[in-house]
Amino acid sequence: MDEVIQVTQWLSSITPRKKAKLFFFTTHADAPSPMVGSNDVDTHEETQLPLATTVALHNFKNIDEFLKKKVNTFSCYNVIQNEITKTDYEYLRFYSACKYLDVVPPFLDLEKISAIQNKFEMTDEERDYRVLLDSADLVLEKVCDSLKPAGVSQMWTALRKDRNLIRGVKTIDIIGFFVDPNPTGIKECLFFFIVRFLQKADKINRVNTNRLERLIAQCDESSSCEEGKTIDFIIDSLRFYPTELYPFGFCLIMCVIEGRDGAMQEIEKTMEISRHLGMITHTEKNPTKETIELVKKELMKPKYQFYSSFTCWFMSHGDSNSMVLADGETIEREWFLTSFPDISTFQLKPKVFFMVSCRGANKFSLKGDEFEGQSATCDYYDIGSALIRNRMLDITDSVRDISYVQPMMDTLVAYSTILDHLSGRANTHGSIYVDRACVPMSENISRGRSLTEILEHLSQDLHEILQETMDEDRIVYKQACHYDSFFRKTLKLPYTRHPKEDVHSAPQ
Repeated sequence: MDEVIQVTQWLSSITPRKKAKLFFFTTHADAPSPMVGSNDVDTHEETQLPLATTVALHNFKNIDEFLKKKVNTFSCYNVIQNEITKTDYEYLRFYSACKYLDVVPPFLDLEKISAIQNKFEMTDEERDYRVLLDSADLVLEKVCDSLKPAGVSQMWTALRKDRNLIRGVKTIDIIGFFVDPNPTGIKECLFFFIVRFLQKADKINRVNTNRLERLIAQCDESSSCEEGKTIDFIIDSLRFYPTELYPFGFCLIMCVIEGRDGAMQEIEKTMEISRHLGMITHTEKNPTKETIELVKKELMKPKYQFYSSFTCWFMSHGDSNSMVLADGETIEREWFLTSFPDISTFQLKPKVFFMVSCRGANKFSLKGDEFEGQSATCDYYDIGSALIRNRMLDITDSVRDISYVQPMMDTLVAYSTILDHLSGRANTHGSIYVDRACVPMSENISRGRSLTEILEHLSQDLHEILQETMDEDRIVYKQACHYDSFFRKTLKLPYTRHPKEDVHSAPQ
């Protein structure tokens, strides 16, 4: 069958709502740059004009033409270059979006998909189409689905009132002030236009969504929300880090085994819990400084752009400032923590570090006969008061910026013990912190809960446990864990859990 006829039939089989979503997912706002085949030409026309004309004319002709052009580009694309190109990214995004929406063209060359994934050096686990979907776009899709056409229309009216923001933007004028978003698919086109416009104007990104939240907050709840949804519910969904679908993120486990009884148990527990939460996991046993540098270099590879989060478990001996590596050398804990968050592939994404080591020799020891022999180691926008509001600073958009980000932002560091204190171990099971941390994360009660909430529960649980030193003094003591957070959103643990796998099958 002629390819033109195939493409026409394929487009005719897609509903207007799915066409709008396919366009949105395909014109991903945070595509990596610079790259081979990419230039700095403004893609404003490509990403916003088809949406604007569709809303204005109630006609999907321009979106159809855009999708046809994409299909033709991919059909002619020859995957022969060693470098990763802009078309490689676009092809993978297009394929994953089609798969997610269940509209994969029957004529799409899946061998090219595999060849592109080879260029990205993707493992079998990473070839799951869900890895390629952008979790931030999936959250925005759900927000759109929660709003009625009237709600999106009210957002549009609120946006049009910001004259400083829309001044001189031709696509805004194409749509006009009054919009009828009721025809099928038009609501989606208008909402996605608003989102992409705010992204291109550097007003929102995957972390900074305040400007979008403010538009939603101005909607009338009775007419703007789909059944069972509220304005508060919709805004709250934007206040979590986007980690939709599988995988939850990439997990790196580094564990010094030499001289640490129970270290293999630590590895098995952390591997099991990371997979249970839906992370793709890599383990490094007995890391050295060279190992750490190689891992950092690996994480700079383009394929890690597709991950939604990064988690690292580092387990070793240590003191107040440093950690002991497998070869006996030490590294500064601060150096380790500040070098990983600056990796560009995980910028604007949550990064969690579990630092499991002693930070000194002090103990919170317990005295008294009753302790002898006891041990386990044997902001809403509706501010209620106008008076309070009037006394607050008036922070205008002119003094706000989301373009430049401190490297440590969006990072959380969880320590197994407080500064200058011991981190307890059991001879057979390794770190007590690791053991107790894996328990709440594996339980059903943690589904959909925030990570910090789980860490607070862990802190309570760990501090109840009586531990005993392994020296001749046999001192009974308690351990206190804590965390430092630079998070700007809440990181929720996934609701969906994954079946237990053989932990020994992980890459070594």
